[in-house]
Amino acid sequence: MKLKSLFWILTVLLMTALGILTYYAFYAASPYMFFVVEGLLLLTVVYLVVFYHRIVKPLHIIGNGMELLREQDFSSRLSFVGQTEADKVVEVFNKMMEQLKNERLHLREQNHFLDLLIKASPMGVIILDLDGKIQSVNQAARQMLGMGDYDVTDKTFAQIDSPLTAELNRLPPYEAQTFRLSDANIYKCTHSSFVDRGFHHSFYLIESLTREVFKAEKKAYEKVIRMIAHEVNNTTAGITSTLDTLVDAFGEMGDKEDFSEVLRISIERCYSMSRFITNFADVVRIPEAQLERHELNEVVVSSQRFMESLCRNRQITIVMELAPASPVVWLDRTLFEQVLLNIIKNAAESIGSDGKIYVRTSSHPVSLEIADTGRGIDREVESKLFTPFYSSKPNGQGIGLTIIREILQNHNCTFSLRTYADGLTRFKVGFSK
Repeated sequence: MKLKSLFWILTVLLMTALGILTYYAFYAASPYMFFVVEGLLLLTVVYLVVFYHRIVKPLHIIGNGMELLREQDFSSRLSFVGQTEADKVVEVFNKMMEQLKNERLHLREQNHFLDLLIKASPMGVIILDLDGKIQSVNQAARQMLGMGDYDVTDKTFAQIDSPLTAELNRLPPYEAQTFRLSDANIYKCTHSSFVDRGFHHSFYLIESLTREVFKAEKKAYEKVIRMIAHEVNNTTAGITSTLDTLVDAFGEMGDKEDFSEVLRISIERCYSMSRFITNFADVVRIPEAQLERHELNEVVVSSQRFMESLCRNRQITIVMELAPASPVVWLDRTLFEQVLLNIIKNAAESIGSDGKIYVRTSSHPVSLEIADTGRGIDREVESKLFTPFYSSKPNGQGIGLTIIREILQNHNCTFSLRTYADGLTRFKVGFSK
């Protein structure tokens, strides 16, 4: 029972007792006794009033303060009651409420600043809840996941079809790793956690290293290729000139045909070596893209004849599935046709013979997809596909995909190459608006 209720019970009991005593003094005792009892009754009333103001009222006000704390109403204050001890408690309470109000305001401002910072950050931030589902994701992370405006909250990494989420799902807590994905992007990912209300929440920081790594790679291989091409071409030019002279000299001798044939083979080998080096030098000499507006369907159809010529001898059928309304894109037609031919050539080599290649265009979003029924790409190979001069083919030079990468980057396109669960290997190209 509350102290206030106990006080009123005490008041009723005292007033009842004094009333009985007054009745007894008036009817059964002397008048002097009656006035004594009346004085005692008045003194009791005064004492109860003082007791209420000194004890009960301060405790009632402090109880109201506890209710304010429970409701987290930190803007209200308690009024002083004129009682020294109680006023000290009220003063401490009001100071505490002011401090709590300032702390809450500071935390709100800090949280608002952090929210703005996370949203504007070029680094991807993904926060998970206690069930491992995505609780929050900023715009940079959406772009890295390839989700755009698609809502990924309340989903686990396993429910999102993205090469990046597959790598994040395998990243151990409190570790940082760098991943090169099948879309040629390179990310440094950190898995950590923070404590909220006593529980640990996992979060991931994703930093894109693609541009920096590509610049460093290009700068390195440009220098190496130029140096090798210069030395090899100068050397082979001198050798072929000398061999040509020897061929002419031995040609005048009727019995030296065998020597002449060996020399001609050596000359052809020198030319082959020169062409081999020239192929590498072509990566360095890719011209800047001259972007113009083109209908994507028309560009694909105009390249169809060359595509079919690559596949005819292999009994490979090209299936065109073009969007009803052709999307209009910015591209360098000559360079982009080279990309198409290289992709089709790789798809045909993956199939070998007797297969299909699907060429699809889409308007929403604007994209091009080339899928093949080939043998597929191993997971270990996917991350290395667009590495300069890496090839999974026994006699490959690793130039084709490097050229494709350079051209598509100059077009500001996104792209990926991997084998999906249905067995099709898809090369997807997305165009910026």
